[in-house]
Amino acid sequence: MASNLEAPAWRSEEYGRPHVIRTLPVLVVHAHSLCNCRCVMCDIWKTREGHEFRAQDLEPHLSSIRRLGVRWVVLTGGEPLLNPELPAVCSMLRNEGIRLTLLTTGLLLQKLATGVAESFDDVIVSLDGPPKIHDAIRRVEGAFALIQSGVLALRGLRNDIQISARCTVQKANHHSLCATVEAARILRLSAISFLAADLASTAFNRPLVWPVSRQSEIGLTLAELAVLEAEIEHLVEIQVKEPEGSFIVESPEKLRRIARHFRSHLGLEKNESPVCNAPWVSAVVEIDGTVRPCFFHKPIGNLRDGSLETVLNSDTARAFREGLDVVSNPMCNRCVCSLHYRE
Repeated sequence: MASNLEAPAWRSEEYGRPHVIRTLPVLVVHAHSLCNCRCVMCDIWKTREGHEFRAQDLEPHLSSIRRLGVRWVVLTGGEPLLNPELPAVCSMLRNEGIRLTLLTTGLLLQKLATGVAESFDDVIVSLDGPPKIHDAIRRVEGAFALIQSGVLALRGLRNDIQISARCTVQKANHHSLCATVEAARILRLSAISFLAADLASTAFNRPLVWPVSRQSEIGLTLAELAVLEAEIEHLVEIQVKEPEGSFIVESPEKLRRIARHFRSHLGLEKNESPVCNAPWVSAVVEIDGTVRPCFFHKPIGNLRDGSLETVLNSDTARAFREGLDVVSNPMCNRCVCSLHYRE
């Protein structure tokens, strides 16, 4: 059992089978393999073959989803809105009373606003900075303007829809976090969250861990780290002025952890795992049916070989959870995107 977690009901050892998952609150589904951006810190866009998660891929697992009590499905990619079957997939999940979140580049929001407004409870757009910085990182001219027009279109259809931003912090925007917050306000977004760029895993379509030269293109130098730390303290000051329902999602501690991630990468301090229970309360389903306990750990099975319940509670999956100590695991030590789900 991971030493920094309590033992809630979803990790019960009933019937003598430790680490059996009886309920799964959160499910992340890759809806499409392709992306319509060419982000400098990501390799997903290098995928050449387009595949989508279809209604017929979902249908055999609806009974498992129902029995597991899935409450929240996050549709990610690639770019989910490239999937022509997305409305059908969403309809099936909404019929189960499941909350649906869309993770998107935002480039297609205006074009597909009606479908998004009808299908999703909330939307998270990737926002890398104010207009020039965002467009440069995305390597798409006019990308920021497309997000702006898309948000306006969605607000025109459903003014109550929650649309927030997620910013990946890296070399190209480490000096502009406060400007990114202001850009999110200009876009009329509900909130913004920040996370550090992943530098040392094989997630996000990387066949191998990036070489040091590639990591240095995204990571920070010592001088850049000092600039980032100052930016983060400015963000904390913004939070102090609006403590209730802060526009910035992360707590001061979590914001400062972003800087520590880059400090660790420079060898200035040890990596430290975040508090996380993702492998016990969530799963990630990839386009080909591969199931992972989170974005970063190795697969625990494939939906082609059985139901979602069967995969989650296979010998391989249970052995992984039983042997996982989040505090000491090297992959968890370097994690940039943890989940700490509470009932």
